[in-house]
Parts: sequence; C-alpha cells; structure tokens
Amino acid sequence: MADVPLREVLLGFTGKDYTIVAASKAAMRGATILKASDDKTRMLNDRTLMAYTGEAGDTVQFAEYIQANVQLYSMRNSTDLGPSAVANFVRGELAKSLRSRNPYTVNLLLGGMDPITNKPHLYWLDYLASLAQVPYAAHGYAQYYCLSILDKHHHPDIDFDQGMKILRMCTDELKRRLPIDFKGMLVKVIDKDGIREVEYDDSRQVLSA
Repeated sequence: MADVPLREVLLGFTGKDYTIVAASKAAMRGATILKASDDKTRMLNDRTLMAYTGEAGDTVQFAEYIQANVQLYSMRNSTDLGPSAVANFVRGELAKSLRSRNPYTVNLLLGGMDPITNKPHLYWLDYLASLAQVPYAAHGYAQYYCLSILDKHHHPDIDFDQGMKILRMCTDELKRRLPIDFKGMLVKVIDKDGIREVEYDDSRQVLSA
C-alpha cells in the first residue's frame, strides 16, 4: 500500500468556541497544478466538516460516501451525529477499507462543534485508520513546517482573531520555506451557528528564508 502524497496542505485547530479548518486550493498531480480553486472539504452535517487529502480518486469517492451516510442517518433519525460519533464512524469505515483488496489512500481532518456541550472538536485520521482527538493538526507538507508554530502559539482559549493570526503565521511559513504555489488557502470555521467560509487573502508576498 503506497503512502499518501504530501503535495497538499491541510491545517486545523480549535479555539475557545470554534474550530478552524484550512485546505490548499491547488489540485496537483506531481509538479502539475490541475486546478487552482479546489475545495478539499465536505460538510457532513450542520456542525461537522471533513477535509481530505490523498490519491485523487480515493479522496472524493470516500468523502462523498461518508457525507451520504452521515446525512442518511440524520434523515432516518431526525437528529445529527456529533463530531465524536462521526469521527468514530469514519475511523470504522477506514479500518474496514484497510482490510479489503482496495483500501482508500486518504488522510483526514474532521472538525466540528458538539451540539450538546457547544465545545469545539478536532480529529486527526490517517490512511491506516488511526484516530486521535487533538487541539491542532496538519497533513501534507504543513505537518513539517506548521506543527512547531502551533505547538508554541496555540492554547485552548484563543479567540477567533488570535486564531486567524496563528493561521497567517502558518501560511507565511509555508510560503517562506517551500518553492510550491498552493494557490492560497480555503478557510472554513465551525462554531455554534454552523459552518461558514472565511475570506482569506493569501496574496501578499513573503520573503524567502
């Protein structure tokens, strides 16, 4: 089973009353950019969002399969699954896939707000069906350059403005250290009011290291 390609960027972290999930817009194959406005996220229900990276066919197919099943549960039971229940369902499907002849090669970040406690959640999953609840996470190239920044600056009670400043530090570091154009970042926020996309200007120049 091949390792998941690292060419894309996923970032996520929780704050005081929100979860931020960011994904690079470039859809790449090797060194070639196929699309400059790719959305690597799927809204699973009103307060749960999944971001994915990996092999092109596997990612979309698996994300749509999970999205359809979570929405089917909501329709059948007239209630939404919380982020913890969704994460464990996703982990179970990855584990089943891993033991089949055609495993999915996908890495995931799953963020959400618990509808009962109104607390933010973030889950890290990889293609080997590992699952961990974390305060911050990254996949792709971001894990090499951004985890140390998040380790230093993140704490559980950061407000939204502080969270966006930390995200800016991470994207600036990626620009500074990597010769790859990720075509900007798509940023989504999950809070008690639901999921919304945030305008994120990633056009400013950053000097190389």
